[in-house]
Amino acid sequence: LVSNIFNQFCITDVIHFAAESHVDNSITNSEVFFTTNVLGTLNLINTAKDFWKDCRNKFSYHRFHHISTDEVFGALPLNSPLKFNENTPYDPRSPYSASKAASDHLVRAYHHTYGLPTLTTNCSNNYGPHQFPEKLVPLMISRAVQGKALPIYGDGKNVRDWLYVKDHCNAIREVLARGRVGEVYNIGGNSEKNNLEVIETLCNILNKLRPRKEPYQKLMSFVTDRPGHDRRYAIDATKIKKELNWSPKENFESGLQKTVEWYLER
Repeated sequence: LVSNIFNQFCITDVIHFAAESHVDNSITNSEVFFTTNVLGTLNLINTAKDFWKDCRNKFSYHRFHHISTDEVFGALPLNSPLKFNENTPYDPRSPYSASKAASDHLVRAYHHTYGLPTLTTNCSNNYGPHQFPEKLVPLMISRAVQGKALPIYGDGKNVRDWLYVKDHCNAIREVLARGRVGEVYNIGGNSEKNNLEVIETLCNILNKLRPRKEPYQKLMSFVTDRPGHDRRYAIDATKIKKELNWSPKENFESGLQKTVEWYLER
């Protein structure tokens, strides 16, 4: 199927987003994560390699852009200045991040072995319109407007760097167009927030946009933490800013405001 698509549409570039991505699901069923994230990547990259090798005279420019995650780098201590950069050693802690790390290594190997023009970006937590409803932000919005409990893992102090989805897409366009082949670029929102801060901010927005008798904060509820829950991720996006002049346009508050409004309208 993938080979037929390449031939029918004369594919010049691949931006490989496809992945099983929810850590909770990888803990309960890891097999599908490796089938999709590793074997799926192998299928795409093998097809691209073979097709582009046979089509060099049709077009001279092609790239395989692999979308990855900051989770491959492991975890950082709380209250630390340390951040993940492109040279941070890999230290995946969940079946999900292990499968993504494997696919990252595969993409690098195809560049070095076959000369395939690859690019890899490792991004922080995305949020925004159209996100699958099991993810934190849309899940909390959905449960809040239904008056259901807002479950918070552990003590709620696990920190992530939050990146508005349109900023991520703009970064991908820049890397695809102007990034150096074979390179890795970290993409971050420069917005470190713990889960409590995220949900508190979301509740404040909902209190204004769709008020109820009691503030939405009353729905917040602590639940048992998930196994192996990494404490903190943070991205150093210096490289992409320096080389491609990219930086996020949205801060966390403005991006979350737009996100909540989008979901409430629908």
